[in-house]
Amino acid sequence: MSNILQEIESRISNIRQEARQKNVGIVSEIGDGVAKIEGLDDLMMNEMIDLGNGVTGIAMNLEETSVGAILMGDYTQISEGQEVHGTGRLLQVPVGKNMLGRVVNTLGEPIDGKGDIKTDEFYPVEKIAPGIITRQSVSQPVQTGIIPIDAMIPIGRGQRELIIGDRSTGKTTICIDTIINQARLNKKAQDEGDTEYRPLYCIYVAIGQKQSNVANVISVLEEAGAMPWTIVMVAGASDSATEQYLAPFCGAAMGEWFMDHGMDALIIYDDLTKHANAYRQVSLILKRPSGREAFPGDVFYLHSRLLERAARMNAEHGGGSLTALPIIETQMGDVSAYIPTNVISITDGQIFLETDLFYQGVRPAISVGISVSRVGSSAQIKAMKQVASKIKTELAQFRELAAFAQFGSDLDAQTTARLERGKRITELFKQGQHVPMPVEIQVVLLWSVQNGIMDDIAVDSIRKFAADFTEHLTMQKAPLLKKIGDQKKLDDALVAEIKTVATSFRGTWKA
Repeated sequence: MSNILQEIESRISNIRQEARQKNVGIVSEIGDGVAKIEGLDDLMMNEMIDLGNGVTGIAMNLEETSVGAILMGDYTQISEGQEVHGTGRLLQVPVGKNMLGRVVNTLGEPIDGKGDIKTDEFYPVEKIAPGIITRQSVSQPVQTGIIPIDAMIPIGRGQRELIIGDRSTGKTTICIDTIINQARLNKKAQDEGDTEYRPLYCIYVAIGQKQSNVANVISVLEEAGAMPWTIVMVAGASDSATEQYLAPFCGAAMGEWFMDHGMDALIIYDDLTKHANAYRQVSLILKRPSGREAFPGDVFYLHSRLLERAARMNAEHGGGSLTALPIIETQMGDVSAYIPTNVISITDGQIFLETDLFYQGVRPAISVGISVSRVGSSAQIKAMKQVASKIKTELAQFRELAAFAQFGSDLDAQTTARLERGKRITELFKQGQHVPMPVEIQVVLLWSVQNGIMDDIAVDSIRKFAADFTEHLTMQKAPLLKKIGDQKKLDDALVAEIKTVATSFRGTWKA
């Protein structure tokens, strides 16, 4: 009996030896989208493993006697004892301009029914972020078309700005409006033959979202004519944790192609809370040690190595940029929780959306107090700097005074004037969904509210006035808007012209 056992062990040993030489392994355990493989000794981290039946594995745990791999595809077709092969290739995704206008899965395969994507370029999913020497400072704006953001919390090309808030407070809407505004600016430059304007290409990565929500986003982008400038990547709630974990990195690789070729790209990760949860699920199944809230110890590194890939390169390295807008969902406004604090410390500022403001009808529900852009006015055109420099201070003071005024009846004239001005600014900052506003019109409206043009208008009529004034400027004062757009700063002559137009319109306007 012992001789038979020795012979069997000898045969198994010989099979394993041959497998090592051929880079062939055997599945020893399988389940929950994870496989344990023996025999693949000559394997790299993130190398693709061919398991057959259309299933691909990605090596994550390189242990002494085995490899832990996460699986993509229908892993129910894989069984224990099955032979698998190392490919010698790192996980990569297709990249290039042909990806624009398409809806793809995590591996860049089309899922929109519009046929194959013709591209012969591929980028590795995991890539070391650009170093400090190859970067330059952020100084070009990403105009969102949302007045409070462009005025108070400006975003620059190459920046990482976190959008954070509770569920259903308008986080995705801000990002979709930003994409729509980029498409409007890109098309305008294309139609006018403006060769100086650098188009901003957009990538929207949906992580763990319901299919109905993603379909709604795609519908809005198509209706707004933004899809020709956009790639939509979907790793939905029904997809595996593996695909949800890999999706942001695959999207970043597509964005890096634009950056490496001297172009500008914007990537939205919606959202990284679900991404962290997917990574926790994968890690626990791989038996990686868990730490705080059962997240693995490298969950900070997970997001930092992803967001560090956003950069603005210097002229010697092509001058391209990749801007990242990660989204984080909080519970009951708790920004001090584990994942929110991690991502806040990695990014260059955050836009915090407050639930109370949202239900009060202040939409977008941006909390001025803790929202900040660490790039600041460097990401604004000079005309916007001139009119918006005092707005954030005025609004913050207004919020404090409004809280104080609830307890006092006798207020001096100066305090009353500040409160009234603050109410009008707050009302002006309310904006509908999917109607981003050109920066030239924002400049005129902000100048008007700061210089008393709207002081005698009832607060509940401010939005009507702003809408009518916007229509008047667009239809009858296009040369003025063009002048602001071309000069990008307000000189005395331009200020005088804005004053004449605003005063004249106010004189004829009736609520």
